Amino acid sequence: MSSDVPGTMGVIFRGIGVSPGVAAGPVALLQNSDTPRISERTINEAAVAGEIARFEEALIETRRQIRQIQEALSGQTRAQDASILDAHLMVLDDRTFLEEVIGGVRDKLRNIELAVQEGTSRYAGVLEAVEDDYLRERVSDVRDVGRRLLRNLTGTPADTVSELAAGHLIVAHDLAPSETASLPKDRILGFATDIGSPTSHTAVMARALELPAVVGLHDISCRVKTGDQVLIDGNKGVFILNPTDEQLKTYGKQEETRRSIEAGLDKLQHKPAVTKDGHAIMLSANAEGPEDIDAVLHHGACGIGLLRSEFIHLARSRLLSEEEQDSIYDRIAARLAPSPVIIRTLDLGGDKFFADVRGSLEANPFLGLRSIRLSLQHPDYFKQQLRAILRASVHGNVKIMYPMISSKGEILEANRLLEEAKCELDAAGTPFNRNIEVGIMIEVPAAALSADSLARHVDFFSIGTNDLIQYTIAVDRGNERVAYLYEPTHPSVLRMIQMTVAAAHANGIWVGLCGEMAADPLMTGLLLGLGIDELSVTPRAVPLVKDAVRGLNFYQAVRLAESALQCETADEVLEKCRRLTRETAPEIMALIE
Repeated sequence: MSSDVPGTMGVIFRGIGVSPGVAAGPVALLQNSDTPRISERTINEAAVAGEIARFEEALIETRRQIRQIQEALSGQTRAQDASILDAHLMVLDDRTFLEEVIGGVRDKLRNIELAVQEGTSRYAGVLEAVEDDYLRERVSDVRDVGRRLLRNLTGTPADTVSELAAGHLIVAHDLAPSETASLPKDRILGFATDIGSPTSHTAVMARALELPAVVGLHDISCRVKTGDQVLIDGNKGVFILNPTDEQLKTYGKQEETRRSIEAGLDKLQHKPAVTKDGHAIMLSANAEGPEDIDAVLHHGACGIGLLRSEFIHLARSRLLSEEEQDSIYDRIAARLAPSPVIIRTLDLGGDKFFADVRGSLEANPFLGLRSIRLSLQHPDYFKQQLRAILRASVHGNVKIMYPMISSKGEILEANRLLEEAKCELDAAGTPFNRNIEVGIMIEVPAAALSADSLARHVDFFSIGTNDLIQYTIAVDRGNERVAYLYEPTHPSVLRMIQMTVAAAHANGIWVGLCGEMAADPLMTGLLLGLGIDELSVTPRAVPLVKDAVRGLNFYQAVRLAESALQCETADEVLEKCRRLTRETAPEIMALIE
């Protein structure tokens, strides 16, 4: 963070841009998340049952409030964004937390308010001490739930921004996910917080609500007051206190330029992703459910390269039946036919759980029982999904993809269950595509290093760069203290990609790539040069990546990749990518610089 002397005009602070867009206006400073004041009371044993009953009533009311927020959020964003609050519901059902609170009443003979306060503090303290960044990030969920329980026990109304006049920028130390979800989108211009990371729940909510947001500003809530004029740039992570007329004018022009360029890119909808010298690449879109199909078609994607099927279940907080899944998959496949639809089997675990398949708390959930590992331990659930996908395959465009494969044994076991699912459909007389393609995600170094062996048992690869980069460099991209180490152009990552592509092509199968790296137009030339056959990106990124492809000659991409593989640092590679993009698609640089 950098700043000049407080009180002067145009003071610039730098944080982390987590949701794009520029906004300017007066500050609404939130003294948010205050815990209600409670009194300590000693009770006798006869009063224990009554205190526990009050706790149960508060639990019921808190669950109702969270589900109400989820329903409201589902009306204005996609379903998976509402599912973020499932983490809060999980806290309310966590036996460790509940027993900690009830034990505080029963063993210490204290009132329930004090037991909730102490239980929340202890539980959050345990998570903070764990050497796992994901679990530490869940501390905010625990504290948010604890505050909501105390408000319901004491009858204290929650702080709200619902009465704010329109046109304010929220500034706070932090915004809990439920607080972010409650922001009146039509009256809030954006927000800025002292803490946060690009992958925190609050950041995800900001993007879902399409509100410009900057986090990680350290102490910005102590440097401003309600009514101060500020400007935030969620693209670059800039926060300006008392912006000058010149700064307002400059950022205003930049925003107009961005909108104009984006409008021009929309005209590429029906044009192919082909380089100037005729090299074509399949440009697909990532999706979470039927609600994304309109965006996939509108932005000109060639089908769905990654359907994250778990979000279809998470949106309902339960596993759907085979018939319910088939109905959804069938609708998507029919709407997009003959364009391909690649359905990834459940990628649960890590940060995605719900009641039907909730695991015990793991010290390191991203290295634990998740994805294909979890599916293989629940073969009945897994076959149920496989049968639903097979039933939708009658449209001829559906493919199956297994997530987080790390060994040949996992593929063989998954394929064995797939064959069982086919036999069961045959026995029922249910039609399906017997030649359905099966692929795997390359997300861990073990899979990249053994890609030659794995390729003999599947029809395609899809490289999941978000996890592959994280596991290769051993860095949590959600941890702002080490975020600078998360480098998609790290030489080791490029070699993993090259190795995977070479193994795929040597075995006669194609290889795609999904994740944030695929959606970055600076990386487009590099990925084409490395031999990637398909890119799958968010629907909104399709026009930008397509523009990058169409501005290139393929030989330029090949030369870039060859040069990049000789580099010793990620910065060297990134600068080469920037130089090529400035030469072939300068309009893109105007959007991202």
